[in-house]
Amino acid sequence: MKKLLGFIEELENRKINFNLSKIRDSILVEVVVPGQRWEVEFFADNHVEIEKFISSGVIYNQEEIEILFRDFSD
Repeated sequence: MKKLLGFIEELENRKINFNLSKIRDSILVEVVVPGQRWEVEFFADNHVEIEKFISSGVIYNQEEIEILFRDFSD
């Protein structure tokens, strides 16, 4: 719990927005910063997992919507 609270306090001190949720058996802190999104999970056994999603900087036009739906629909 100390790691989670310390991380949240650091985000607040640095004025970085975040969202909290519970998934699996962890607390998930979702952070969005320019060009990146972080998923930081804090588990009951005190370990932490971090996944970073980093943008290539490519901006797509509206035609990409159909590609996304085609590729990611059931």
